[in-house]
Amino acid sequence: MSDHQLINPEELAPAIGFSHAVVACPGRTVYFAGQTALSKDNDVVGDSLPEQFEMCLENLRTALEGAGAEPEHLVQLQIFVTNLTDYRAKRSQLGEIWQKHLGRHYPAIALVAVTALYDEKALVEITAIAVIPE
Repeated sequence: MSDHQLINPEELAPAIGFSHAVVACPGRTVYFAGQTALSKDNDVVGDSLPEQFEMCLENLRTALEGAGAEPEHLVQLQIFVTNLTDYRAKRSQLGEIWQKHLGRHYPAIALVAVTALYDEKALVEITAIAVIPE
């Protein structure tokens, strides 16, 4: 269980699917490298954004577990996509995938559109920071 405090002041736009700020409780900080839809065999899985988003979150979950962390320990994510229009159009489907893998925990999140990612087939990449409470 996390003791992190999610901050969503009423003076700001409603935070839907993210938190405006997170106050992390004392603990061990874990920084996660960019997770894409790479399989264990180093191949990009999926041709669509939802398929790749699912694999990204599966990879993030695996990395979280490897570090001894849970989704509720996430305090910050950066999501990089190569097609913002596609992301917006599929937001509902992506939200369902999010909840399947990370539940209803929404850390501070930034969504950034980029022209390309390192792997030419990658449509999405997610970096994260987690704090595991003491």
